[in-house]
Amino acid sequence: MYRRFIATIAAASIAITAMGAAPARADDKDAARILAAILGIAVVGKIIHDNKKDKERVVTRRHNEPRVQPRRRHEPQVEPRPLPRHVRNNKLLPRQCFRSFETRRGTVRMFGRRCLQNNFRHANRLPEHCKVRIRTHNGKRTGYQARCMRDAGYRLARG
Repeated sequence: MYRRFIATIAAASIAITAMGAAPARADDKDAARILAAILGIAVVGKIIHDNKKDKERVVTRRHNEPRVQPRRRHEPQVEPRPLPRHVRNNKLLPRQCFRSFETRRGTVRMFGRRCLQNNFRHANRLPEHCKVRIRTHNGKRTGYQARCMRDAGYRLARG
């Protein structure tokens, strides 16, 4: 909206400038027109400047940020208790179960099923749609595809 308005003002000023290409003469009417044009442009510039200033004052909040409630003097600030360790780590898969296998179709990266059953407490809750069975040079292997597990929210534990 403002771009069109500014473009209109710029076009008008160029048109006025072209009209003023006549021989110079000291006339009171010409001086009054020039002052009126300068004053008009200054007023428009001030309106645009004030409008931008008002937009900068508006504080936008992201939809995922919690609203901050003002603290009252008599209420102590209570921190939420951290979740128990087993709840926080139920989607961290053990690093030793992450393996790469060579097949006829290329490299397959996956978490071994047996390793997860032995080293991951929640192995019975893993998504079935990520389960794969592949043939390697050393026989058949069953496991869970790494990319599918990542998309399901599971992460590789550090260390």
